[in-house]
Amino acid sequence: MTDVIVGSGPNGLACAATLAKAGRSVTVIEAEATIGGGTRTSELTLPGLLHDDCSATHPMSPGSPALLNLDLENHGLKWLWPEVDLAHPLDDGSAGILLRSIEETADGLGDDGQRWKQIFGKPSADFDALGEDIMKPILHQPRHPLKLMRFGVPAAAPANLFARAFSTPQAKALFGGVAAHAFSPLTLPMSSSVGMALICACHRHGWPVAQGGSQSIADALAAVVLTNGGRIETGRRVKSLDELADADTVILDLDPAAAADVIGDRLPTGVDRAYRRYRHGPAAFKVDLAVEGGIPWTNEACRKAGTVHAIGTFSEIVLAEGEVHKGRMPQSPYVIVGQQSLADPTRAKDGVHPIWAYAHVPKGYDGNATEDVIGQIERFAPGFRDRILGKFIRDVSAMETYNSNYVGGDIINGANTPWQTVIRPRLALDPYSTGVDGVFICSAATPPGAGAHGMNGYNAARSVLRNSTN
Repeated sequence: MTDVIVGSGPNGLACAATLAKAGRSVTVIEAEATIGGGTRTSELTLPGLLHDDCSATHPMSPGSPALLNLDLENHGLKWLWPEVDLAHPLDDGSAGILLRSIEETADGLGDDGQRWKQIFGKPSADFDALGEDIMKPILHQPRHPLKLMRFGVPAAAPANLFARAFSTPQAKALFGGVAAHAFSPLTLPMSSSVGMALICACHRHGWPVAQGGSQSIADALAAVVLTNGGRIETGRRVKSLDELADADTVILDLDPAAAADVIGDRLPTGVDRAYRRYRHGPAAFKVDLAVEGGIPWTNEACRKAGTVHAIGTFSEIVLAEGEVHKGRMPQSPYVIVGQQSLADPTRAKDGVHPIWAYAHVPKGYDGNATEDVIGQIERFAPGFRDRILGKFIRDVSAMETYNSNYVGGDIINGANTPWQTVIRPRLALDPYSTGVDGVFICSAATPPGAGAHGMNGYNAARSVLRNSTN
């Protein structure tokens, strides 16, 4: 059987690697000159400083069945952990601090420590088993129904309701900052789900980075493809299935509308309608910086944290995410800051550190949020601005140019509305099937959504294998 995978993001490569290991003849076709999609790493500011182009920290990856099944450590992938996984500073100099140890996290949350353990303790301990269910399409027979229910009930709540479980501003902000990774208003049902998943993943596996940059993930996946007889072709953009007439199976690591364009009039009308109605969410405005000596955070834990959320209180997060979803640039945006060189010193050079940061901005935003990003960091790290030696800006339009799946700057490839959080890209028993024989979709628009965990591609590959044996 000849399989062609269009797109070499982590899902396309995970799909290709899974199929190649199963003994199938695999070819990956990538439009860009470099493989990896969102898992690319570049010298964006100064020579020798390694910046992740998009994905940076990977809480869902170390325990991902897709990656574990491929033995990527044997192909050069190595995970590294910072001393502090995540910190969320407040204006009074305190911070909510998320550590791999739930006990140490709880100790730092004062009056909310016990409540934190009550909510996250059991699902964190069960997270590997939970992953067998939450990393699959919603329409499946759960392997662990009681564990899934214990996780799913709080995950279904609006985040602003969930946060009422905590009394301290540190715990509220810490949870809210993680929940906001979903690019979703924190007032909507299901807006707690990403926060629940990422916090439990941290307490089970931490928030690591890939040694040498996220490109190492793509390179390891590509090595599996190549060592199992597969091929990878770059610099070729596929515009129609007619170009792939010799393939027995085609798997598209593409946005649903782009997949519909490639498939053309072979796509059933209902599927075409669903793909073209698929909704995209807010955008990311990315700022990469070369910073001498690193960021001088006021809070000491922030100076050791791989990831820092720079925005302030829970109410500020709710306001900012609400404004973004109304199409308005917030006065005080939610900014995620990555300090990957703390875990991986090879990314820094001569005391200058690569700083990775982006702000949540409205979909299609055409303004310049550079000062918003820098200002939010300066707010919690006075003197930061004076340490900047280099700067690289990737605005919303440049983000889509970098990766065509990032429609309107949407780096998670789909709005996390209550419907699309659980049903994506369409309602179907097999959401990886396009309804066209031998044609599948495996992008982040499929379950379980965004992340460099490869599960979308792995699930799609299993769908291909099932259909091949029927």
